[in-house]
Amino acid sequence: MEQTVFYEMCGWAASICMILGYLPQAIHTIRTRETDGIALPTFLMMGIGAFCFMLQGLLHKPEIIWALFLTNLVTSTCSCIIFGIKIYNDYFRK
Repeated sequence: MEQTVFYEMCGWAASICMILGYLPQAIHTIRTRETDGIALPTFLMMGIGAFCFMLQGLLHKPEIIWALFLTNLVTSTCSCIIFGIKIYNDYFRK
């Protein structure tokens, strides 16, 4: 029982750290629309990875891994928004 609690605590701690580490940069990029420092292929792969981790947490049996799912839901959503801003800035803005 103690190992399960420790496992869950580690998952939630990692979730909080990931969101608190990722969200400020995402908010800054969304507010300023500044994407010059973002490498498109790298950012795309990170977004796909976050989406896959989100699915892994959601589809895990016998129960959902909520920390994994929620963390990657937030990061993949932010990734999609920033990816759209990056595409707009690089290819449509003149």
